[in-house]
Amino acid sequence: MGEWIGKILGYLAAAFCIAFIGFAILIITLLNGGQIFYAPLVIVVTVVCLIYMFMLFFVPTKLRIANRSLVGLLVVCALTVTGYEINQAYHNSIPTVSEQDFDLRAYQPYQDNTKAQSLGQPATLKLDSNLPRLDGATALYPLYSAFVQAVYPKKEYDLHDHQVRASTTPEAYEYLLDGTADMIFVAGPSTQQLAVAKEKGVEMKLTPIGREAFVFFVHADNPVKGLTTEQIQGIYSGAITNWQEVGGKNEPIRAFQRPENSGSQTALEKFMGNIPIMEPPNENRVSGMGGIIEKTSDYKNYPNAIGYLFRFFATEMVQNGNIRLLEVNGVLPSKATIADQSYPLSSEFYVITAGSQNPNVPKLIDWILSEQGQALVEKTGYTPLTGY
Repeated sequence: MGEWIGKILGYLAAAFCIAFIGFAILIITLLNGGQIFYAPLVIVVTVVCLIYMFMLFFVPTKLRIANRSLVGLLVVCALTVTGYEINQAYHNSIPTVSEQDFDLRAYQPYQDNTKAQSLGQPATLKLDSNLPRLDGATALYPLYSAFVQAVYPKKEYDLHDHQVRASTTPEAYEYLLDGTADMIFVAGPSTQQLAVAKEKGVEMKLTPIGREAFVFFVHADNPVKGLTTEQIQGIYSGAITNWQEVGGKNEPIRAFQRPENSGSQTALEKFMGNIPIMEPPNENRVSGMGGIIEKTSDYKNYPNAIGYLFRFFATEMVQNGNIRLLEVNGVLPSKATIADQSYPLSSEFYVITAGSQNPNVPKLIDWILSEQGQALVEKTGYTPLTGY
């Protein structure tokens, strides 16, 4: 009896140590974002070690079988981990289309070799003081940088400069509604942004200053050249799930989405109307002690994926040869089809104000709508308003 009690106590002690070590490794794994693959692997290995230890204490006659089984398991685990890491390396090597990865410093005004377009003649408006504080969408920074280069005093305007800031659409709306930006250059507001403005008692004034196309794109190797609006709505509602349903290969469709309240996500919501949008495919990342799941929203350039942005960013700023813009209802997005409005997903973009008392704000808006301002809209790569 004493021998068995000793074995039981020894096993419990060993089991506690194994379980404690397994639990600690599991927590570390979860905190480092390994909940999809490594966490289950840690659990399986811990359970197997507990079983092995049980056999070691209570079934020593089967120890040879247990040893072989343990070695076999370790070999299988090693091969599985190797295969998983190879797959992850391939996944990470696939290029993304991401606004965050784009270096806007190339468009800073008044910099040597800046990509910001020059007016080519003296501007009819020159501001030396009371400079309106500007911000806007990533894709529109090249445009309002060109406005600054034409009208503002010559000096260095850092991307985080309070006078000419380069944020993202959601941040630009936040700064506008908080009163730390006088003018923002963006697509129209989302339902949530309108609700926040109403809650703050702020009235936004939207002034159209140009036109742009909302575009969908696929991998360059995808045989599908175009989709109808109904097919795109079917894809993003989840009703259409395979490229074969729209004339492509027999592959599942990975329909990526952009962050909530971004300009392109708001455009998708308006395009979908009352049709519910399905949950996007995500990579899961554990962030912090709470294990918060962070959704990734950059377009991953899988051969079977579809994504969307605005035409200028997708074609002029990124120039990713691995993607191809889709025709919509048989019309390819271009400056010409945006201008004549034959492309069905073309829309206006705006300069938006929210009650700024800066006396130069209306002057700058009037200049942007003038022949000179609209010429810069066109030179930058956007479509100016008709009749300028």
